[in-house]
Amino acid sequence: MTILEAIKARHSVRAYKDQPLSEEIVKVLEDEIVKLNKEGQLHIQLICNEPKAFQGTLAKYGKFRNANNYLVMAGQRADDLDERIGYYGEHLVLLAQTLGLNTCWVGLSYSKVPGTYLLDEGEKIASYIAIGYGETQGVGHKIKTVEQVSRSALRTLGSNNASEVTPSWFRKGVEAALLAPTAVNQQKFSFEYLGMKDGRHQVRAKRGFSLIGYTQIDLGIAKYHFEVGAGKVNYEWI
Repeated sequence: MTILEAIKARHSVRAYKDQPLSEEIVKVLEDEIVKLNKEGQLHIQLICNEPKAFQGTLAKYGKFRNANNYLVMAGQRADDLDERIGYYGEHLVLLAQTLGLNTCWVGLSYSKVPGTYLLDEGEKIASYIAIGYGETQGVGHKIKTVEQVSRSALRTLGSNNASEVTPSWFRKGVEAALLAPTAVNQQKFSFEYLGMKDGRHQVRAKRGFSLIGYTQIDLGIAKYHFEVGAGKVNYEWI
C-alpha cells in the first residue's frame, strides 16, 4: 500500500481488538519516530500496552475501546508547534495504515497517565493518537468540495475557468487534503495557488476560524496530505 492509497483507505477508528502490536511493527514505528522527532524538532513517544489513558469518562463518551496503544504528541512550546504536530503526526498515521493498523487523532478524550511519558522543560502535549488493530476499518464522512477550500490567484488573468491555468497537481493535492482527518470533521483550511516565482510554483495554505480549536493541527495534517497528493512538484509554501 502506498501512502496515497493509505490516505484513501484511512478512517478514524476508536474501537480496537485486544491485541498487542507486534515487535516488528513497534520497531518500524519507533525508527520512524526517531527520524521525525529530529526532522520536526518534536518529542513524539509510542506507548504500548497501557490501558488507562482511554478509560476516563471522556474516552468512554467518545466510545473508545481497547485503546491500549497510543502516540503522545509533544514538543517544545512554540507558535508553530501544533502545525508541526499535525504534519509529522500524520506521517505516522499513514505509515500505520500501510502496516495494517488503524488510528484516531484525539484532542480531549484521553487522560495523561503519570510515568508513561517524559517531557523536557518547556515541552507540552498537544494531542494523542490512538493506534492499533481496529475492530473495523472505520467509515468515511461527508467532505467539502475542492472549490470550497481552494482558489487560484490566476483567476485574475482573464480566464473564466481556473482549471485552464491552474496545474492539475494542485487540484490533486487539494483532493488529498480533503481526505485528511480534522476535529469533528470541520475542515477549516484552505489552499491557494499563487502562480510561479523564480521558477517555483507557490502555494499558500491557511487555517480558518473555529470555536472548537485544533485548526493548527488540522492544517499541518492537511498540508502533508496535499504534498502526497500533489506529488514531487517544484513548489514552495508561502
